[in-house]
Amino acid sequence: MTSSPRLINIVLQQKSRRLEISFDNGEHFSLPCEYLRVFSPSAEVRGHGPGQETLQKNKERVNIIAIEPVGTYAVALRFDDGHDTGIYSWQTFYELGLNRSTYFRQYLDQLEAAGCPRIPQPYDAELLGA
Repeated sequence: MTSSPRLINIVLQQKSRRLEISFDNGEHFSLPCEYLRVFSPSAEVRGHGPGQETLQKNKERVNIIAIEPVGTYAVALRFDDGHDTGIYSWQTFYELGLNRSTYFRQYLDQLEAAGCPRIPQPYDAELLGA
């Protein structure tokens, strides 16, 4: 069994509302705070099982205000909208980074299906792989 890549660097770019994360296998991801907020691993967002997810709306301008270590395997992100219950393991960050185009497209499709307008952001094309 191979272990997951280990996070070796994490830098918050508050002005551009991005979290820069690097792993020991050379992978680097620049993930917008909105993306991290709407895919929070918290029960508040994901529910307690399949089908219990809560669609996060109006998160385009959300920012991270604090990053708090959780042991040697994760961090808790505190967002300026008051959300602070998700624990982001290195594996969670890696999965979010690898699957950003697919996940973000699904999120945009869910917003559209729910009739929730979203203000386009400069990072949209990058996340969608365009």
